[in-house]
Amino acid sequence: MGTTKTEIFTDHQNEISLFAKAFGHPARVAILQYLFKLNSCVCGELVNEIGLAQPTISQHLKELKQLGLIKGTVEGTSVCYCIHTENWKAMKTVMTEFLNQDLTEQQDCC
Repeated sequence: MGTTKTEIFTDHQNEISLFAKAFGHPARVAILQYLFKLNSCVCGELVNEIGLAQPTISQHLKELKQLGLIKGTVEGTSVCYCIHTENWKAMKTVMTEFLNQDLTEQQDCC
């Protein structure tokens, strides 16, 4: 398999791409929605709520944590997750700017 060549793109383009990855799988969207709905840390109930196997949920949580959109704290033998509010707001700013770029006055060129 070839390389992704992310180094040929700007840091901003790579950042947008990484944030978009968070929404690239419905399980991650469902996890984020559930965390927002509860508005508190969630430990074990994600498997029951989402309906996927524990290893699958763990992989999606790992992706979301690496992206910085959630954070986790160890409580006993489990890890409890919640939305990383500061990073979520930063992501919203970046994505809103990107998604709204078509709203400026432009002539129809096609």
